[in-house]
Amino acid sequence: MPVLPLVEIAPLLPARGGLIGLDLGTKTIGVAVSNPDRRLATGVETILRKAFKQDAARLLAIATERKAVGFVLGLPINMDGSEGPRAQSTRSFARNLARLTELPIAFWDERLSTAAVERELIAADVSRGKRKAVIDQHAAIFILQGALDRLDRLRSAP
Repeated sequence: MPVLPLVEIAPLLPARGGLIGLDLGTKTIGVAVSNPDRRLATGVETILRKAFKQDAARLLAIATERKAVGFVLGLPINMDGSEGPRAQSTRSFARNLARLTELPIAFWDERLSTAAVERELIAADVSRGKRKAVIDQHAAIFILQGALDRLDRLRSAP
């Protein structure tokens, strides 16, 4: 399956089925999942990164458990729209993951997702220690929910 921007993957997705959202960090991977109707994203877990094969095996196991129909990876684009080393690393991860699954993989611009989540958690008076434990998972929720909202707008468009 291809690895493409979300709007290009949308026509390839079945009408129903959950999506897995990923926030790829250097040390962890935040994982979120949507309901089959793709209305709501919820956190699943934070994976401590090891080797690609182990990380991919866990992600594919989650996709199987949740009967997911695709992945949405947050693409860390710079504020000026350019792509730096982190974006290239995410693209590389997606290409490698695509070799292991038939599920489509979409990119979603994740600019400011972690900063937005950090502000929300601070506003909710979550302690620094607890924020550190959940930030990646919450960033994955933020990324996936943005993608779900965009998919909903695409479905609603004439």
